[in-house]
Amino acid sequence: MHEQARQGLRPPVRRQGTRRRTLSAVAAMAIGVMTLAALTQPASASAASAASTGQTDPVQQSLNALVRGDGMPAALASVKNHDGRTRTYTAGVGDLATHAPVPVDGQVRIGSNTKTFVAVVVLQLVGEGKIALDDDVDTYLPGLVRGKGIDGRRITVRQLLQQTSGLPNYTNYLGDDVRYYTPRELLATALRHSADFDPGEKWAYSNTNYIVAGLIVQKITGRPLAKEIDRRIIKRAGLRHTYFPAPGDASIREPHPHGYYRESADGPLHDITEIDPSWGWAAGQLISTDSDLNRFFGALLAGRLLPPAQLARMRSTVPAEATFGPGARYGLGLVSRPLPCGGLSWGHGGSFPGYETRSGATDDGRAASVAVTMQLTDEASRRNLERAVDTALCR
Repeated sequence: MHEQARQGLRPPVRRQGTRRRTLSAVAAMAIGVMTLAALTQPASASAASAASTGQTDPVQQSLNALVRGDGMPAALASVKNHDGRTRTYTAGVGDLATHAPVPVDGQVRIGSNTKTFVAVVVLQLVGEGKIALDDDVDTYLPGLVRGKGIDGRRITVRQLLQQTSGLPNYTNYLGDDVRYYTPRELLATALRHSADFDPGEKWAYSNTNYIVAGLIVQKITGRPLAKEIDRRIIKRAGLRHTYFPAPGDASIREPHPHGYYRESADGPLHDITEIDPSWGWAAGQLISTDSDLNRFFGALLAGRLLPPAQLARMRSTVPAEATFGPGARYGLGLVSRPLPCGGLSWGHGGSFPGYETRSGATDDGRAASVAVTMQLTDEASRRNLERAVDTALCR
């Protein structure tokens, strides 16, 4: 993550282009710098968002701008309106090598949106009386979280979920190999470094918090985190295109746009679609679609995944403007942002090599998710992606 402005999983950017691929491609395929013509191909849209209205629909215009103005190979979105009607949108090219179109509602790596899923599982366990938010980490993982200025006896479960623990961010210190990592390897990477601050002293985004939260879920349930997310959320909310990749699975199962990475603003694009995602684990391993993300956040806000008391705790927030923008606040794995048309959106964001996503939902039933097929590295592009979600929610 960009230390103050990233919403997802990012090993140091300078390293991504040199990381080894683990499947048949072996090395990332250099596409070359895209020409302006490649970036300005006519945007495609689903049947629900007909091409004849694509140039006047504000959501389609937002996606077109992400492709043409911000240089994204592709953008795709799903929007649910007040009346429950869903529209899907696409722009750009799904595969730069073949010029294949963008799959409508294609699967993407959703990065740190995974954190909201993990937080929901933890809060379900709180509602079942199996975890207490103000218990310390040592209650569940005795002696595991120790380091310079780090003591699991001083960090609470609530502080993990709300990003106020002070644990250093392990993704800042990963090596160059893309390989299978165990969750404890990821935690050990973080614990070789000093605490960022004393628990509860301030707020700072760290992927390590959710690695620890995932380990607590596994300890309490006696089951893999992936199976708990599948049983408690994916099946319960009817998410048909969402899954937690199995160990060693670097592919994306269903139709999907290819994801790309470039080392510099004028450098060539590399296809990084297939990558071992285990280094994200509880902080960012899930694969999903825009429509499934809308369904998930809608079910969450409607109270179908958590009892009222736990949902209220999840929505208890602290300021998080440095990372999520003006007026943003962070709850327990859930972000609130003020909408330009009034009210709040609740959601998260996700960043993973090759993909960037933003999602938001409102208490009155609106929901919108937008994805692009390149990990964003500059503030202006991130804000443009967020504005695309705001446009969809306010239309």
